[in-house]
Amino acid sequence: MGHALTGFMHVTDRLRFVFGPATRLDSDAPVVHRHDDFEQASDEDLSHFVVETDTEGHHYAVRREDMDKMV
Repeated sequence: MGHALTGFMHVTDRLRFVFGPATRLDSDAPVVHRHDDFEQASDEDLSHFVVETDTEGHHYAVRREDMDKMV
């Protein structure tokens, strides 16, 4: 096992020279998420649904129009 691990570490050390060192990002920094047209269309479609949870903990989606009819 030790020989395999040592061999793997040598390979990754050589790859560092080809691809550069591993990127170390700040884990506390906020994630920047940019919405493209597809995501905006998806968000628009999903805005018509409400997620409900039953007594057993199962989640399901209900159309907002149907929720209004039940009330």
